[in-house]
Amino acid sequence: MNFATFCFIVFGVLLNAVAQLLLKAGARNIGEIHITLANIFSVGWRVATQIPIIGGLACYVLSVVLWIIALSRVDVSVAYPMLSLGYVVTALGAWYLFGEALSMQRLMAILVILVGVAWLART
Repeated sequence: MNFATFCFIVFGVLLNAVAQLLLKAGARNIGEIHITLANIFSVGWRVATQIPIIGGLACYVLSVVLWIIALSRVDVSVAYPMLSLGYVVTALGAWYLFGEALSMQRLMAILVILVGVAWLART
């Protein structure tokens, strides 16, 4: 895998992680969502008009474009496991931005992911 392809993969994964964090921020703005037939449109409108949610969806679109470019250059069996980097970025971002817990077990799992991705990138 060359450097440019690696960059497409990494930036695609990072955009995907940012999308998750923006969606979480938008969901926090709304509060716990309970959908019924009576409120489906009002809840849908509240969700659709949240700036963080709109930003998260835009990040998803951009990440898909980068992902398609990456898949045109590298085997899916190499690219797909790189998506696990998203778990790392999202977990760290959720800890930093939202105060979510990062236990020792989660940190060790993140380390395993990082070692696996580094190993895979060298093939």
